[in-house]
Amino acid sequence: MQKIKKIHCLQERNPATFIFCLIPDFNHENNNLSSICNNGILTKDIFRFLPILFLIRTFAPQNSKIMTLEAETMSLKKENGIMSYDIKTVTIIGSGTMGNGISHVFAQCGFAVHMMDINQVALNKALATIGKNMDRQVTKGTLSEEAKNEAMGRISTYTDMAEAVADADLVVEAATENIELKLNIFRQLDEHSPAHCILASNTSSISLTRIASVTKRPGKVIGMHFMNPVPVMRLVEIINGYGTDREVTQTIVKLSEELGKVPCVVNDYPGFISNRILMPLINEAVLALQEGVAGIEEIDTIMKLGMAHPMGPLQLADFIGLDTCYSIMHVLHMGFGNQKYAPATLLANMVQAGYLGVKSGEGFYKYTPGSKELVVSDRFVSRKWD
Repeated sequence: MQKIKKIHCLQERNPATFIFCLIPDFNHENNNLSSICNNGILTKDIFRFLPILFLIRTFAPQNSKIMTLEAETMSLKKENGIMSYDIKTVTIIGSGTMGNGISHVFAQCGFAVHMMDINQVALNKALATIGKNMDRQVTKGTLSEEAKNEAMGRISTYTDMAEAVADADLVVEAATENIELKLNIFRQLDEHSPAHCILASNTSSISLTRIASVTKRPGKVIGMHFMNPVPVMRLVEIINGYGTDREVTQTIVKLSEELGKVPCVVNDYPGFISNRILMPLINEAVLALQEGVAGIEEIDTIMKLGMAHPMGPLQLADFIGLDTCYSIMHVLHMGFGNQKYAPATLLANMVQAGYLGVKSGEGFYKYTPGSKELVVSDRFVSRKWD
């Protein structure tokens, strides 16, 4: 095996070695940038050696694996002393409420967006939703008609995953909160995405370390948990998996700020911070209703007026989706092995019966299209306290 060059890149006391080779079948799996990025070893010193990389690339065969190394290196940049990846094209997996909201924000902020779903009808519906939401911004004067048209023009739709991620710098998965589904998606993303591409998940509770374990790039897997509605809510909860590279975290923090969001970085434990605190609150409200402590309106009113919450926990549960609440409580229960996180029986029964909240038209409240009136579901009216 012909070794072309050995380059040593030092950060404090941690050495890293690049081994470049012109031989097309050279196996550099253990010497690529991904392995060196772990633990933050990659530093500004790499830029001193870019001329060498260009020289090697000039004389390397077209099918040489050095092309992968080059693409991965050139995607890194340094700004204000921080190493990060250059993000231009973003693929969003899923076109539901979260998927179309995330696509909306990225497109509005100037990124090329590939929105992918297996169902073209769902994609068409998502585009219509994004258009209507942008129209509201135009009406309010927060977005010009020209900016809206430009943003909509940046969104392309795909039903084939390989095609959707072929030139992506970042993928944000926003599929249903189901671990097996997400693991399968990430296996495919890892197979079809470019080597430099960061794979992010919008999961609200599932372990990023578990998700990363099914890929060959665990250092480039991270959580990017947006809040609903995405165009309005400013928080992005960023979750580091056990092996997430520092440069990847820095990239997603900077990117979130470019989107006008406030990034908060947390570590990978069940429910992270947002849902570890929020979901037990919602579950406790459901238990209080189940046990007859108070009615729906009383529970929500006490939390709104007494605790200054903008929305009561039962109304919020409807808004999030009772199936999502149940799934997250199940993750907390299994993850911590503590009975206090067990989903309320009433919540489980409502989900089994299809009463999922806003998305199904009825949960704790009943929802009529075109009406903003908050009406308690008939199933709970008889439990009114006098």
